[in-house]
Amino acid sequence: MLKTVKRIFDLILALAALLVAAPVTALVAAAIRLDSPGPVIYRARRAGLHGVPFDMLKFRTMRAGAATGGPSLTLRSDPRVTRVGRWLRWTRLDELPQLVNVVRGEMSLAGPRPEDPRYVARYTDEQRQLLGVRPGIVSRSSLQFWNEGELLSGPDWERTYCEEILPRKLAMELEKLRIRKSSTRASRVSDTTRAQGARERGPR
Repeated sequence: MLKTVKRIFDLILALAALLVAAPVTALVAAAIRLDSPGPVIYRARRAGLHGVPFDMLKFRTMRAGAATGGPSLTLRSDPRVTRVGRWLRWTRLDELPQLVNVVRGEMSLAGPRPEDPRYVARYTDEQRQLLGVRPGIVSRSSLQFWNEGELLSGPDWERTYCEEILPRKLAMELEKLRIRKSSTRASRVSDTTRAQGARERGPR
């Protein structure tokens, strides 16, 4: 029931946001076209609900084809990022197309950020619990690590991400998941107790 309500809530808000943001979307698309040749939208392969891969949509912030020939993460002072791309990343407007992912049901407005399948393959059994939650545009860990690119530099950037940053991000999301599960269980127990009390009192 709660999942259905959340899905309806996501769908209504995402559609409304797409409508309101239409003028901004058009301006951003034009700026990307003028700044560098290539497509306006970049499709990043990510692991979605239950680990099913999907294409996460973003406004392109790098030179066309640069993402396929370099690191899968954006590093500090990454030379592949365009002038408009740096502004989009700073304002987070590059994430705007993910509202389409929400409408499609591939993402939610709020939830753990979807990860590259290469890194998901390294998850522990505990971390894989997060795959049971629909990934989101905004998460607690994404807000905490808003400057993630600044933390990644040098030849060991991937080790830094896999051994330091990613485990911390996943731990934050797991803590949130545990709290939510505990709250749901407590609510069910409370509902059951009230229903049992009503039956014992009987009709008045």
